[in-house]
Amino acid sequence: MKISQKGLYALQAVMALGRNYGTGTVKIHEIAIENDLPEKFLELILLELKNARIVESVRGAKGGYQLRRAPSEVRLSEIIRLIDGPLAPFGDADQLRSLIALNDDHRALYEVFLTVRDSAAKILESTTIGDLIGKAGAGKRSKRKNHQRDGANLSGAEKGTRK
Repeated sequence: MKISQKGLYALQAVMALGRNYGTGTVKIHEIAIENDLPEKFLELILLELKNARIVESVRGAKGGYQLRRAPSEVRLSEIIRLIDGPLAPFGDADQLRSLIALNDDHRALYEVFLTVRDSAAKILESTTIGDLIGKAGAGKRSKRKNHQRDGANLSGAEKGTRK
C-alpha cells in the first residue's frame, strides 16, 4: 500500500474540516493556507470527496465545505480507498487470495502481503478523523481560529509577514 500525495492532501483537508466540524463551512482558500496545500489541486480533491458524499459544499458568501458526518464517523480507510484505491500492495485482498491459491512457488510471499494488507486495513478501518484530531490535542485550536482571533491584534506590517 502506498498513499499518494493526493491521498495525503485529502486526509489533511478532511482533518481541517473535522477540526471545524459544527462551526460552519470552511473556504478552500482557508484549508489550503492552513495546511500549506496547493489550492487548485485541493479543489479537485474536495470535488472527489463531495461526489463520494464525505464532504458537502455550500454556495454563497458564507459558503465553503464541511463534513457531511461527524469526524468520529469518517474512517481513514474510506478516504484512502477513494483516492488511492485498494489497501493491498498488489491489487485488492481477493486478488492476493487468488495468487495464494494459484501460485505454489510464491504462496508464502503472497501470504505475507495479505497479512500486511489485513493489518493495515484493520488499523485504517478502525481509525477515524476524530481519533486523529483528538490525538493532536483537545486544547489546540485550528490555525484558522487562531488567525482570526490574533489578526485583530497585529499591525499591517505584521499581518503581511505572518504565515
